[in-house]
Amino acid sequence: MDIPKIYDPKQVESKWSQYWNEQGFFTPSTEPRGDAFTIVIPPPNVTDRLHVGHALNNILQDAIIRIKRMQGYDALWLPGTDHAGIATQNVVERRLLREGKNRHDLGREAFVAEVWKWKEQYGKDITDQLKALGASCDWTRERFTMDEGCSRAVRETFVKLYERGLIYRGSYIVNWCPHCRTAISDDEVEHREHQGKLYLVRYSLANGGHITVATTRPETILGDTAIAVNPNDARFQALIGQEAILPVLGRRIPIIADDYVDAEFGTGAVKVTPSHDPNDFEIAERHGLPHVRILNFDGTMNAEAGSFAGLDRYECRKQLLQELLAQGLLVETREHSMQVGECYRCDTTIEPLVSRQWFVRMKPLSLPALAAVREGVVQFVPERFAKVYLHWVENVKDWCISRQIWWGHTLPVWYCECGETIVAADAPALCPSCHRHELTQETDVLDTWFSSALWPFETLGWPDETAPDLMRFFPTQVLVTGYDIIYFWVARMVFMSYELTGRPPFSHVLIHGLVRDAEGRKMSKSLGNGIDPMAVVDSFGADTLRFTLLSGNTPGNDMRFYQERLEATRSFCNKVWNAARFVLLHLQDTVIAADELPSDRELTLADRYILAQLHNTATKATRLLEQFEFGEGAKLLYEFLWSEYCDWYIEMAKPALQAGGDSKQTTLRVLCYTLSRTLELLHPFMPFITEEIWQALPHRGASITVAPWPETAGRVDVVAQTQVSALMEAIRAIRNIRAEMGVAPSRRIELTVVAEAEWGEVYKAGSPYLLALAGGKEVKLAEANPFAKGEAVSIVVTGAEIHLALAQLVDIEAEVKRLQAEQSAVCAEIDRARGKLQNEGFRAKAPAALIAAEEAKLAAHEAKLAQLAKRLAELQ
Repeated sequence: MDIPKIYDPKQVESKWSQYWNEQGFFTPSTEPRGDAFTIVIPPPNVTDRLHVGHALNNILQDAIIRIKRMQGYDALWLPGTDHAGIATQNVVERRLLREGKNRHDLGREAFVAEVWKWKEQYGKDITDQLKALGASCDWTRERFTMDEGCSRAVRETFVKLYERGLIYRGSYIVNWCPHCRTAISDDEVEHREHQGKLYLVRYSLANGGHITVATTRPETILGDTAIAVNPNDARFQALIGQEAILPVLGRRIPIIADDYVDAEFGTGAVKVTPSHDPNDFEIAERHGLPHVRILNFDGTMNAEAGSFAGLDRYECRKQLLQELLAQGLLVETREHSMQVGECYRCDTTIEPLVSRQWFVRMKPLSLPALAAVREGVVQFVPERFAKVYLHWVENVKDWCISRQIWWGHTLPVWYCECGETIVAADAPALCPSCHRHELTQETDVLDTWFSSALWPFETLGWPDETAPDLMRFFPTQVLVTGYDIIYFWVARMVFMSYELTGRPPFSHVLIHGLVRDAEGRKMSKSLGNGIDPMAVVDSFGADTLRFTLLSGNTPGNDMRFYQERLEATRSFCNKVWNAARFVLLHLQDTVIAADELPSDRELTLADRYILAQLHNTATKATRLLEQFEFGEGAKLLYEFLWSEYCDWYIEMAKPALQAGGDSKQTTLRVLCYTLSRTLELLHPFMPFITEEIWQALPHRGASITVAPWPETAGRVDVVAQTQVSALMEAIRAIRNIRAEMGVAPSRRIELTVVAEAEWGEVYKAGSPYLLALAGGKEVKLAEANPFAKGEAVSIVVTGAEIHLALAQLVDIEAEVKRLQAEQSAVCAEIDRARGKLQNEGFRAKAPAALIAAEEAKLAAHEAKLAQLAKRLAELQ
């Protein structure tokens, strides 16, 4: 086959993507053909289109699964998307807001229908984007976290955990987002540094006198039910057990002693607001204090706030401070740096408040999850991220799993008027206690991460333990994910997998970093520095984006995205394309059997060398890729193709190709074989261009995607590597001499080689390469240097001295005249510089930098004059 002169990704990529999917190369055969190797995709949220971080994540997965497929594994990469409860509800609500509506205008059922429409649109967009990137997923198995199979798995999990005493309901302090109007887990709160204020407020004592406390949230004073001091703080010993008067509201509250209080912070006395602070909640539990909740779920003040009821929390703060100041109770206001908890989805400041929620007991689930990583059953790459995982699991707290939103898995819980709570996978027909049929289902939905935690096995058929895919493909082998969701998702998958299946969800967790802009900044809409992967694909092609991301990747580390890397990768694509065109041009009217190599005795020295280099490259590349070192693997293949194959071997092959006959046939077979095997090694990085070229070359099989992995390609030949390396050294040395002496590329020169005994045959066999690549006219093998002193330039290389006659390199008489003229010009510059520097007026008035620059010029001219004198002496 012939290929066009110019590589056009748009003409190639959609063609092969369609072909691969039509042929079913990515769907495992009905009968297993080897050991299973499974990856389940970290399901992208259906909130929006993919960004460049998604591109990196999925390109890494694709590279891994393509390698395993070529290695003969029963390879499955299972795709899907995540419903992303809060995040997706938020984007749909924002769209409604632009239309002047909100979800309450629509009602729950109609709103959820709108979200399903959004999911259909963006779910399809995500699938199309993944296909455009070359993702070799089994699209016949595509899943969604709220499809019927996943929904059933979620319900079954909830029931199992509830029956085992691992899910419970209770009133506890939770993180509440007033914007999303739902509880969120501790892990969904992002703490950011803010410059705030510390307020010192005076509380009057019931028996006279006062005590001063410090707070950063004065509006919560209205919910105080005690003041606490450290039991060892001598300043307050006499006050313990007394009562203070709550400012503004006048409620009496006790002064208690608790070890939690830091005597060094603020005044040493702290207000206790059990309904709105997690630490105060614990103090209240220890001391039996009442709870007074002053906030509504939308962040406004409720009736317990007295005259401030109905105000927004920040407006309440403002008015309360004014009231405290008016009553002389605001003692002092200080600048104060503090960590503020914010919702990870909408950045709203979180309000801790007591609410009745559903929780998972995490401690009982943590033991097998800890052992799995400590014993190496689940391994992190890089290993350092195991510490992040272990730290979280060792300190895990109960997980609040209920969310007060509309989009998500509704809890499988029903309530009866008789007080019975029914937890069941399917809707009950009646109450088991009173037999009423009128049951009310819980309206809360589950945290998104609850269903995501089941992803590795729910997508393969669980809870049907005999499901064919579950038995064949589970546990999975590799999870590829970012370091930012190790505890959000990775740990919870391990928890759930051991609890529900008794097995680990995967054996390896490959962690990648963020893709940052060229300045190292995190990409964001506010900075306007985001990279749209589809725009890159449109301009450069998917292979260029893939290789750029993979070549810049080091496991666990962030990478910078440079436009220049895209340009360099496009040049690499063109280099490979042009090399293929060169081979195909010489294949015209020639029949070459696929994958066949000539016998050793037929091979030239260059043939033997490139096959040995191919063997080393294939072996090393396989090892690097097995270790997930895709950046190093990409650099290795780049260097082999660009330098070894294109710059050296193709040039060394030209004499044999020009000779014709058997020599041409042999070299063509080596050219084709080496290019085909290298394309197979490169295929996981650049699937489209490699398929296009591979199909044009002699080949066996329907596609490069299912070609055997060339781990043992080429041949071991240390002798050829040593010998050709010496010839390359000689060629480089001759080229350097020619460049230094300004010899025109078209001028051919005689090369006299005086070789050591064991190297004579090497330089004899290598003479065609010296002629072709070093601009030689003739290679003469001599026993000694035939030139008199000064008649030739001599270079010493491995195994030989090579002598180049000066008369052939340059016209000596003309060169002497040229050098003398240049010498005169340099002398004039030296005289000028010296005159300037010897001028006292110049030295007195000129800036030091200017004087230093002039002195540097003089030194450079003097050095050049010395070089010219040496060169003239050699020629004369």
